Amino acid sequence: MNKVSVVVYGADVVCASCVNAPTARNTYDWLQPLLKRKYPEMHFEFTYIDIEKDTENLTDHDEQYIERIQEDELFYPLITMNDEYVTDGYVQLKDITQFMDKQ
Repeated sequence: MNKVSVVVYGADVVCASCVNAPTARNTYDWLQPLLKRKYPEMHFEFTYIDIEKDTENLTDHDEQYIERIQEDELFYPLITMNDEYVTDGYVQLKDITQFMDKQ
């Protein structure tokens, strides 16, 4: 069985450039059942990181993504899978399925 680590980076406030988009937390909640249903053979490990509150015990990898979001290089919600960037901002299912189909 293949394992996929899914990390959603976000904040309580909707990203300024993501008007009408779901919040990062809603994206995280939506993604879990969707991936489990679409890829039942995969084992998913989901993590939500609040870029404003979760500042302890982060990996260098996590800190780099958070820094890039804070510097407006990337937007949240930002999704990584197995430590690879997948999508950010207005999250679209096709970006996620394209990544998964390559696995």
